[in-house]
Amino acid sequence: MSLYEEITHLIDKKKMTQLKARINQLNLVEIVELMRELEKNDQVIVFRLLNKDFAIEVFEKLDPNFQEDLINNFAEDEVIALMEDLQFDDRARLLDELPAKVAKRIMNSFSKKERDTIAELLGYAPETAGRIMNPNYVAFKKGITAEDALKQIRKMGIDQETIYSIYILDSKRKLEGVLSLRVLVIADPEEKIENIMYDNPVSVNTYTDQEEVARLLQHQDLLSVPVVDRENRLVGIITFDDAMDVLEEETTEDILNKAGFGSFGEDETDRSRVLISGSMMDVWKVRLPFLIITLIGGMLAGLVIEGFEASLEAIAALAIFIPVIMDMGGNVGTQSSTIFTRALVLGQINVRRFFQHWWREVKVGLSMGALLGLAAGIIAALWQQMPALGIVVGLSLTFTITIATALGFMIPYLLVKLGFDQAAGSDPIITTIKDITGLFIYFFLVNVFLGHLL
Repeated sequence: MSLYEEITHLIDKKKMTQLKARINQLNLVEIVELMRELEKNDQVIVFRLLNKDFAIEVFEKLDPNFQEDLINNFAEDEVIALMEDLQFDDRARLLDELPAKVAKRIMNSFSKKERDTIAELLGYAPETAGRIMNPNYVAFKKGITAEDALKQIRKMGIDQETIYSIYILDSKRKLEGVLSLRVLVIADPEEKIENIMYDNPVSVNTYTDQEEVARLLQHQDLLSVPVVDRENRLVGIITFDDAMDVLEEETTEDILNKAGFGSFGEDETDRSRVLISGSMMDVWKVRLPFLIITLIGGMLAGLVIEGFEASLEAIAALAIFIPVIMDMGGNVGTQSSTIFTRALVLGQINVRRFFQHWWREVKVGLSMGALLGLAAGIIAALWQQMPALGIVVGLSLTFTITIATALGFMIPYLLVKLGFDQAAGSDPIITTIKDITGLFIYFFLVNVFLGHLL
């Protein structure tokens, strides 16, 4: 029995005591994976049964959309209790994403000091160091000894974002230096901290772009970087894990912007959430129009076959190869549309040179069509003892595959540019056009090469 089956079985049987014991035995990776697999109601049940400290760890590892969905299923007092255990930068980010009325009620539940801290973070411009920094850090003014610093860290460390970097300030809270916990631990207990600190530490300003901060942490292998205001006063820190989240977000955004689809990632995320967890009506609105197109296309394809009914009656073997031509075209079209979408998201397609990419795909389709058409043509000719039928099948497959690859790149590109959902729309439209054109090509070639037998 898999972990998912075990947990859902315990939930179904309402064995909450066993469930709580089991999920709290899991490691962080296992529980995060499990949460992603569970239904929404089950996610809430499991999360509520986690031990408090473990629940916070799990919550911090979930992506922002998941966090928002989870919070929306909690009672307000549960959200408040959860928020109180989060670091201030995480609270600010979540409040920024929640509906304004909900965020306001939650903010009002915090103490004045907490409200002021969160409001200060939200007051900085989006995507700057000030907006994502954590105001909890370990810092001391010059003049104290290493022993005194360690004593204070033992008292405060558990509530700080990180204790591995200690910042040294002057009397006006201006940043003077940085000290690693390792150096502090092995230093002479009576040594003044300013004598063992590193002068002029790397720092960023509150208005520094968040991506620049993330790159700095990455390139210099720092665990954290201090954030200072215009007067060089220390106001917060940004840690390595926050920087990695920023890099992932910014890299995706940059890729899509270069590709000419600035809002593509956000739009696709919203559409995906509707299709996965939206109401039935919302799903119908996205999917049914394209399926209706396919239905109409199927009827039109039927009319094409009906128009050549006499040909099918004269040469019954023609019907054998219709599924081959239609299915091969459909598979190739799906391949091409998937390749296009993946390459677009990964930034491997430059939209300004889209037609170069498209033309290359057409040539790939033509080459594959020729090879597969040759093989199918030889098989058809030998099977039915009709060389002309082999030519018809081979050429039809070549042209159909070529058209399918061309459509596979072109249709999703046009849908994205026009603002439609390419995930739901590409395959139905490609299939419809490919089926009709493929049948026309097939029966046209039948009349050309086998017309004397009709």
